[in-house]
Amino acid sequence: MRILGLILVTLVFAGCAPGGDTGDTRQSFDIVLEGGDVYSGVDVAPVVSDVGIVGDRIVALGDLGDSDAGTRLDVTGLAVMPGFIDIHSHAVRSEPGDGIFRWPDAENQIRQGVTTVIGGPDGGSPLPISETLAAIEKSTASVNFGTFVGHGSIRGLIIGDDDRPPTEDELQSMRDEVRKAMQQGAFGLSSGLIYAPGRFATTEEVIELAKVAAEYDGIYISHMREEGLDVLKSVAETIRIGEEGGLPTQLTHHKIVGAPMWGKSTETLRLVDEALARGVDVSIDQYPYTASSTSLTILFPGWSLDGGRESLLARMADPEQRLRMRQEIVYRIEVDRGGNDPANVVLSNCPHDNTINGRNLSELLRQQEREVNNDNAAELLMELVAAGNCSAVFHAINEDDMINIMRHRVTMPASDGGIEGPSERVPHPRNYGTFARVLGRYVRELGVLPLHAAVHKMTMLPADRIGLRDRGRIAEGAIADIAVIDPATVIDTATFENPHQYAKGAHHVFVSGEAVLLNGEMTGARPGKILRSR
Repeated sequence: MRILGLILVTLVFAGCAPGGDTGDTRQSFDIVLEGGDVYSGVDVAPVVSDVGIVGDRIVALGDLGDSDAGTRLDVTGLAVMPGFIDIHSHAVRSEPGDGIFRWPDAENQIRQGVTTVIGGPDGGSPLPISETLAAIEKSTASVNFGTFVGHGSIRGLIIGDDDRPPTEDELQSMRDEVRKAMQQGAFGLSSGLIYAPGRFATTEEVIELAKVAAEYDGIYISHMREEGLDVLKSVAETIRIGEEGGLPTQLTHHKIVGAPMWGKSTETLRLVDEALARGVDVSIDQYPYTASSTSLTILFPGWSLDGGRESLLARMADPEQRLRMRQEIVYRIEVDRGGNDPANVVLSNCPHDNTINGRNLSELLRQQEREVNNDNAAELLMELVAAGNCSAVFHAINEDDMINIMRHRVTMPASDGGIEGPSERVPHPRNYGTFARVLGRYVRELGVLPLHAAVHKMTMLPADRIGLRDRGRIAEGAIADIAVIDPATVIDTATFENPHQYAKGAHHVFVSGEAVLLNGEMTGARPGKILRSR
């Protein structure tokens, strides 16, 4: 056996040798993972080693065959990795009792090897975050949870849904909300500048709030204003906010949307490289799919969303404004997320009518005996939003761009999904398969990345990004968040048509040294911790 070296943490083992007065000095562990290919989280090849765990910590690496262990697992031929960190998670949803509260076992995440999820992305977070953190801590979950604070949520709290700049007093109140959240443990500021009310903010407004997050060593993570025709301007804006705000900045779920812009990832990544070269701390996260998912209002013009839902409905009722709105939605169907085909927009969750979940706009138009074209699709979109709105999956991304972004040295996988279980919804398969898909399709099948590089991108890279220095790595003294996965069989099984299918290939998953998946079976344990930046 090749040995990483046997370095024990003295304090852990002081006085714990069994036998006491008998002179037996063998080391004792709660768990030993024996003979696995250990991926440290650093972007280097694995080393065959045992891993010794006491309590919630990794305390030894090396040949531990002569030690005592409460549990000894032979993991020969399997990959022993740090638990994956999903830095962009919708684990906490706007609907009460959903997400992590509805499915605290987080089986869709655990079966991929995910042990930590970071919520509050896209400008949306609970306020105050302390109440949600306390509620999760009280109810317990199988995964660790931390959060960003959302610019959109803060703007909505202070200004509402109006398209106007804040007064100086309002801007100060927004700064105060960021400061409060950072003091409560937020890892940084997120924005959703494509969504109302975040889209009504100027770049300068966001910079002012980013400066507050910077005071607490936070990062800025942004769903940019545009991911289609104006994606280059949006990348430049995201970089500028980090540069002038004085904090690390991240292009979240970076993608190139719409056929007119396919191939532009080369240019967006050039902007990232230029920023890195001049000292700006820029990174990227990404999900490995050629479809996005969000609310249908993503296809609506910004002016139509000014003032919130009631104002939107009033504009729809006005024939002149409705016509203008329809024309702009048609344009977005043609060149943006609609992929120039109503069949590319698939409804995933319509609370007002779950019988249409999983249907695309073309199917609904035919069912209603309406001609299938972009004009009628735009009308149907307005009708669905008026009836209560829906989330949808939008097929408008090119895989070549996705792979190009995936290969970049500062890109890390992230689901942009959440904690899901079987339900009436037909969600994006990224909820069940993001990390397993990277390992199965893009590492093993297509060879886009070597396995050790992919593991680094899923573990140490996001951990270090938000300051989790004792997670995201296999090392003495690190928290024992560990995934044991078979690299020869790991794969996502969730599809767009049938998304409620768990990933395959994970044998064991430990959170803080406690098994939540053992021999391929969920244990029911919920040892997840609330993670705070301070």
